[in-house]
Amino acid sequence: MKSTLSSLAVSRRALLSTTAALACLPALLLSKAVQAQAAAGALPSWNDGPTKQVILDFVRAAIDTKGPNHVPAEDRIATFDQDGTLWVEHPLYPQAMFALDRLRVLAAQHPPWETQEPFTSVLSGDAELGSLSEKDWTEIIGVTHAGMSDDAFLEIVKQWLETARHPRFDRPYTELVYQPMLELIDHLRANGFRIYIATGGGQEFVRAYAQRVYGIPPEQVIGSSIVTKYEAEGGVPVLMRMPKVFFVDDGDGKAIGINLFIGKRPLAAFGNSDGDREMLEWTDAGGGARLKMLVYHDDNDREYAYGPAGGLEGTKVGNFSETLMSEAKARGWTVISMKNDWKRMFAFD
Repeated sequence: MKSTLSSLAVSRRALLSTTAALACLPALLLSKAVQAQAAAGALPSWNDGPTKQVILDFVRAAIDTKGPNHVPAEDRIATFDQDGTLWVEHPLYPQAMFALDRLRVLAAQHPPWETQEPFTSVLSGDAELGSLSEKDWTEIIGVTHAGMSDDAFLEIVKQWLETARHPRFDRPYTELVYQPMLELIDHLRANGFRIYIATGGGQEFVRAYAQRVYGIPPEQVIGSSIVTKYEAEGGVPVLMRMPKVFFVDDGDGKAIGINLFIGKRPLAAFGNSDGDREMLEWTDAGGGARLKMLVYHDDNDREYAYGPAGGLEGTKVGNFSETLMSEAKARGWTVISMKNDWKRMFAFD
């Protein structure tokens, strides 16, 4: 019995000694082990290859406290375009589809629209939507997005999203979010990055669903906006939406908006069109390692193919020009091929 008790005591001491030794391992080694394990399971909807590895290597370098490209947590900022980068933008931007549906709802209250362009052609179904001019869209947005409070507009958008269906996929637009990009957002967020949307679309439109769909709070959505006016209705303060453009968050407006609303240059930026060029250039101009990526629509079977990939020639939606492709190659920006880099497109695939 004494021998057995002694053996148990020795075993317990050995166990305690081993535990103590493990506890004394450098925190860095444990951290690296955890990071390696996390990276191994990251981005499951991405095919293994150079594009996926660029992301993993960039994140690993940014959080490595001993490495030359370590970035403090407060400076880990990533900005994402939305249309065509996070969700489907063809055959027409979802917000444009919302505006057209809203126009039809409001038509009964505005008889003059029956003889007033561009409303007449849109309501009759005669208009080629791709041929509508910027002036046409400004008028349509003006009558469908203004004349109400911000709160009322948000509620209208939420109700529309509950019933609207994409013409090709016959699914809610909020289901047509690219699963690989959601995983990328999650991976960045898990490693201390703050995620912002920088979209040419309407700021309040995107804020209506960004938290639910992307896990991005409304205060981290930067977009185009119209003038709002402070008023008091029955003693209750409201922000009324005016039919006048305030800020366009596209092209060089993206760099301006990022600086205006965030106050820091992004460490990583993601887009898919010529309208995102300046955002990537602004990101690229910062020091140290930076991640600049463009989503390239080259998969007509699972989604759409346009830009240099051909198909949908002449489209104004999500224009990815040969010039942008050349700049990406010259600057070392990473072009994400939907066809080759993504195992699946959507969560329901």
